[in-house]
Amino acid sequence: MPIPGIPSRAELIAHLVRTRIAGDVATPRENNLSHYRKLANGDRHYWLGLELGDRWSDEQDVLAVMAERCGVSDDPEHRYGQDTIDPELTVDALDRLAARLRKAAAGKQRVLLATGHPGGLLDVHRATAAALRAAGCEIVVIPDGLVTDEGYVMQFADVAVLEHGASLWHTHSGEPMHEILRGLDRERRPLPDLVVADHGWAGRAGRLGIDAVGYADSNDPALFLAEAEGTVQVTVPLDDHVTSPRHYDPMTAYLLNAAGLA
Repeated sequence: MPIPGIPSRAELIAHLVRTRIAGDVATPRENNLSHYRKLANGDRHYWLGLELGDRWSDEQDVLAVMAERCGVSDDPEHRYGQDTIDPELTVDALDRLAARLRKAAAGKQRVLLATGHPGGLLDVHRATAAALRAAGCEIVVIPDGLVTDEGYVMQFADVAVLEHGASLWHTHSGEPMHEILRGLDRERRPLPDLVVADHGWAGRAGRLGIDAVGYADSNDPALFLAEAEGTVQVTVPLDDHVTSPRHYDPMTAYLLNAAGLA
């Protein structure tokens, strides 16, 4: 059920658990551990546009960070079944994200928003873009004609996305963000002061030295590792594709209110 208006912290936590954005999430433990192992083994698909070198080659180190920052079980013997995202950590991260959005609004900064998970998070980013524009920020318009191996880099409702076969496309790649930044440089336009994104869009921006904040699921550890290292400023833990994108509306309302943008 939707929460009217702006939820309190307690109301939002209850909503996150009820809709499985956090709490007992749909992503099974074995999927989480498989992704942690692949990242540790150097599979760049799971690096989300970052350059991790050999710093996270022990999957137990990855698990420790995910337990601390996302709230998955820290028990290495728990191999199958239910895993969790701690809703308290989700809201704590939303508060940190709100502080960075408040700074952007105060400075009327240039902000680029992007998503590799348009089926779940597109409207979260769209609403954030609208609120930042109303506060005087410049929402970066991406160059035309950008292409990667996966498809076309487009902008829809002020949010950069990957388009393939006339559909918005799910991607972990950092290449679409890299193409945007190269395109801005070619046009001699300033780079963003802040990127608000997820997946490789956030990871690549942070890797290239741009302030980046983002959202990440329990099976996508790279952005949490990047936050631990200081490459990404904020990573919000959540299930990034629940049964209805409307379930994210109370979270967005809480975030924008906390940022002074409601």
